[in-house]
Amino acid sequence: INDLISTKSIRAPRDVRKKWLRVAVLGSCTALAACLFWGSLGGDDGITEVLAHRSEILPGRFIEVPCSEDYDSHRRFEGCSPRKCGRGISDAVITRDEARRIRSVAEKGLSLGGSDGGASILDLHSGALSVGKHFVNLYRYFGDKIQTIFSEEDFQLYRDVRQKVQLAIAQAFGISASSLHLTKPTFFSRINSTEARTAHDEYWHAHVDKVTYGSFDYTSLLYLSDYLDDFGGGRFVFMEEGANKTVEPRAGRVSFFTSGSENLHRVEKVHWGTRYAITIAFTCNPDHGISDPTLT
Repeated sequence: INDLISTKSIRAPRDVRKKWLRVAVLGSCTALAACLFWGSLGGDDGITEVLAHRSEILPGRFIEVPCSEDYDSHRRFEGCSPRKCGRGISDAVITRDEARRIRSVAEKGLSLGGSDGGASILDLHSGALSVGKHFVNLYRYFGDKIQTIFSEEDFQLYRDVRQKVQLAIAQAFGISASSLHLTKPTFFSRINSTEARTAHDEYWHAHVDKVTYGSFDYTSLLYLSDYLDDFGGGRFVFMEEGANKTVEPRAGRVSFFTSGSENLHRVEKVHWGTRYAITIAFTCNPDHGISDPTLT
């Protein structure tokens, strides 16, 4: 728009230039007001369709979409690699009590560190933990102290939750759960409104999981806090022409989808409060599989 204005100004008489300037300023003010209005509602997008409202309790909702070609450049595993693509949401896989307890695991681990920016991660598989502007391996960094932070029950709960999510994905896409393998990175995230300090804090950019992480075939998110109760902003957005499709987080809600370009997505910036979630990723390639974390 600015390029258009400057080009027209070169050709126009002075009084017309003044008119253009007034229009440009008015337009900018109107756009800013609109942004502030949408921001006050907790959303970044003016045109959205909400797939799952925070007040809904969904036994299951599934939307099939055409598969992208992203999977063609990777080795295919019949009976697992996506032939049917789509996205699903369910509030019946994980209970709110389970979500509360698994969130406490995240809180205990993240209490050992935390990013200087707005996004912190805890990966119980690799041990990666955000600390300041960097990451440390919590198992090496804290050593035996880990035994006093986490319990075996915490890790068993983590494994149980992972298994339930895996079964839900398999059922939704009509594949065998045994053909799915947990893959990396699978991690807890804690996001607040603190200004980003490094690129790792810039969680809001649109991306495709299969492009970012080649091993991903199916992605899931388990939300551990409630939109507009615990935080504002931070909705999950499937990006599409015409109208984006938005998921409002709710503790215990599982959102899952095939990982290709058919599910380009992003997360809105968190405006206030703290948003907790866990990303659980699956691959069809056993060579890219990882084991469940263990305390000992």
